[in-house]
Amino acid sequence: MEIKENVSLLPYNTFGMDVRADFFVKAGSRDDVAGAVSLAKEKGLPLLVLSGGSNMLITEDLHAVVLYMDTRGIETEGRDGTDTLVRVQAGENWHGFVQWTVENSLCGAENLAYIPGKAGASPVQNIGAYGAEAKDIIESVEALDVSTLEIRTFTNAQCRFGYRESVFKGEYKGRYIILSVLFRLHRESGYQPRLDYGNIRAYLEREGIASPGIADVARAVTAIRMEKLPDPAKTGNCGSFFKNPVLPRSQFEALSAKYPGMPSFGVENPSDGHYRKIPAAWMIERAGWKGYRRGAVGVHENQALVLVNYGGGTGAQVLELCRDICRDVQEKFGVVISPEVNIVDNGSIRKIDACK
Repeated sequence: MEIKENVSLLPYNTFGMDVRADFFVKAGSRDDVAGAVSLAKEKGLPLLVLSGGSNMLITEDLHAVVLYMDTRGIETEGRDGTDTLVRVQAGENWHGFVQWTVENSLCGAENLAYIPGKAGASPVQNIGAYGAEAKDIIESVEALDVSTLEIRTFTNAQCRFGYRESVFKGEYKGRYIILSVLFRLHRESGYQPRLDYGNIRAYLEREGIASPGIADVARAVTAIRMEKLPDPAKTGNCGSFFKNPVLPRSQFEALSAKYPGMPSFGVENPSDGHYRKIPAAWMIERAGWKGYRRGAVGVHENQALVLVNYGGGTGAQVLELCRDICRDVQEKFGVVISPEVNIVDNGSIRKIDACK
């Protein structure tokens, strides 16, 4: 295990924030992961796990041990009826895994193509796009308890998945490090791809594809995302910065009456208090923020959900812009929106010895 000190995290976060970490460990094995945990305990420092750095905004230099997950491996563990179980190590590139599923005619992940980051982040955030979420295909999650160094397996139900939420982002934040994820994927015969979210069907029709397979869907999703979202290698960003709010029935009906044609989406198990989801991007754009620039940071010109760092911006500047947008949307629409990304500072990272 190689330990580096005073390391810039610029290459390790897609927002392009040039912040530093007191200690940095790149883990290529489970022994390296355990070693990083022991180092944090020895130094009396918090531990931050980086799994691609694609869904976090780091606002300051970190007095912590930063663990960068680089464990690799994709293995088929067996079949269960018409399904195939595939174990993916936490450091595997997510889009690379999706491509692997397509190449092997395994279905379920294709709508999640071209999402940045690594496989280990997928259950933490319950990543989702184009009508699919990671929870739809996760069978179980293997995680290391940083307090005891014991490995625990969480079933799908025990992960308590929600909209961009899980037990690893809530109750157990900082306590467990994801080691691997077991996915339940379907074989292609008889599988019906999900085409009715976003512009997938329209894209396929333009391409003249009447009977699309999963490769066509993955290619369509990739093309749509590439067109709408900035490349982090050129413009710092974390993709969608804000969650789409879910409104109670009364608020949704009042807004619909005020704004005829307002877009909305259904939710699982709708109720009067949890009725319809509306796009945060629609409200942000109508409030006039799309394409807005404030010095080195701003809102992307093609997608109002995306905050960007044009170069040299700070996490504090992005966070201030986020708060101004949230405040303005609430004043104009009466709807509270919140960040999807994780806001990371020294106060948000827990010391291992504080874990229970």
